[in-house]
Amino acid sequence: MLKEILSISGKPGLFKLINNTANALIVESLLDGKRFPAYSNAKIIALEDISIYTEDEDMPLKTVFKRMYEKEEGKPAINHKESSAVITNYIESVIPEYDADRVYVSDMPKMIQWYNLLLDKNLLNFDEPEEEKKEE
Repeated sequence: MLKEILSISGKPGLFKLINNTANALIVESLLDGKRFPAYSNAKIIALEDISIYTEDEDMPLKTVFKRMYEKEEGKPAINHKESSAVITNYIESVIPEYDADRVYVSDMPKMIQWYNLLLDKNLLNFDEPEEEKKEE
């Protein structure tokens, strides 16, 4: 689900990986549908590789989105432009075990915005089977 959804530093929103060329990734904006090359000098990260610090282990972003989906019963979350206090309270209600010392309040609106965008574009799929770990 999140393997081909990318965040590109300095660019708003999320991007879907369309193609991989020799010196760039061709991506499509989930906000406006425009396609463009993303070069290796840009900081590009797949949402699958993002996790949230918790008191125990890091929590994958997919798990955070699943909790938000369950809390909201499949509906959009709060607006990502709410006050810091409202956003912090919301994240605490979804991830009570998050590490308040290492999760920046400035990153919380992004999680909410991404969830709402993925939900709007029907890109949240929690029924995907977990990849089986290869036994050695």
